[in-house]
Amino acid sequence: MARVLFINGGSEGHINPTIGVVQELISRGEEVVYFCIEAFRERIEKTGATVLTFDDQKFIKAFISGGRDYLLERINGLLLTADIVIPSVLEQINGEHFDYIIHDSMFGCGRLLAQILKLPAINSCTSFAQPKASFDKMLDQFSTKVPTEIVKPINDKFQSLTVMVKEKYDVEIHSPYEVFCNPAPLTIVYTTRELQPYGEAFDQTYKFVGPSIFSRLTQENFDFTAIKGTKPIYISLGTVFNQAIDFYKLCFEAFGNTDRTIVMSIGNKTQVSDLGEIPKNFIVKNYVPQTDVLQYTQLFITHGGMNSTHEGLYYGVPLIVIPQSADQPIIAEQVANIGAGIKLQMQSLTANQLREAADHLLTDPSINKAVANIRESFQRSGGYHQAVDEIFEFNNHFHI
Repeated sequence: MARVLFINGGSEGHINPTIGVVQELISRGEEVVYFCIEAFRERIEKTGATVLTFDDQKFIKAFISGGRDYLLERINGLLLTADIVIPSVLEQINGEHFDYIIHDSMFGCGRLLAQILKLPAINSCTSFAQPKASFDKMLDQFSTKVPTEIVKPINDKFQSLTVMVKEKYDVEIHSPYEVFCNPAPLTIVYTTRELQPYGEAFDQTYKFVGPSIFSRLTQENFDFTAIKGTKPIYISLGTVFNQAIDFYKLCFEAFGNTDRTIVMSIGNKTQVSDLGEIPKNFIVKNYVPQTDVLQYTQLFITHGGMNSTHEGLYYGVPLIVIPQSADQPIIAEQVANIGAGIKLQMQSLTANQLREAADHLLTDPSINKAVANIRESFQRSGGYHQAVDEIFEFNNHFHI
């Protein structure tokens, strides 16, 4: 039995794909100590892992202080979190032995901690993988297209932060890519090469294991008898950017009082009472058990987060993707490129456009074929079982 230190951030999209991996590691005899924020303690503890936490409010404050307008500012923000996370982790594991570390790909201190602790490292990538060449190209555009008076202080800040990390933790940072993408000798990517942009460009250190679909291990009050046999349309904008009362009312206009059953999840930042009169064919909840509902769903209207996209396609559901932020526009483009759905823009969206897009996806046989193809590729990819197979092969290589 080996001991693994698992380091992650604080969002659903980065935590959920690892749940099955952690439980599978433990079922095969590994001992897992998992660092995350307090909000996910119960979810992780149910896997059998030991959970340790860091202060998420201090983490967010440090991250935001780096700036939000440009990519390098966000990288600086990740470096500023080092003094929040690294001392907390080192203090809480003082005197303990670990055989290897698994760290999130976009959690800025993962690679640093691997080097400080001198542990073999595995990168857990819950978004699309990012090759260094395309990342460097984005940074080059920042340097050439943004005025020098903006670029220089941001670059200077990056340089001073790398010096600080070297002085405090004796770790060299050679590029912004190392901070933002946390490269490691093995990267587990929770998608397939078929959906990954330029999937063929990645070498064998990247293992595309497909979606890690696993029960959220939460108890939800949802009446499934109300949707069995109805083939509902399911609508959700995820757990972060979901304060969208106007959009929810637009959905009422598009689908209200029709013969379709609509399940709509509005998150915990909006009250159901804020939406006014709800059409009789709508089931509106602050939260629904998404993976369970998707198994009954005929069409999924989504923000296009990585988790939601994977879960919808894993269960063979075509998607209308209305991206809100982050990597969601890229994910939406990929869904459209493979023919498994349609991308719409929130800003100009009308009830008629939404209704017509839904009608198209529900009646076009080519959509069903594309969705069936990607579903097959997802379900044969192995998910968290394959991820742990790859981790064990990696461990054998390092004689762990």
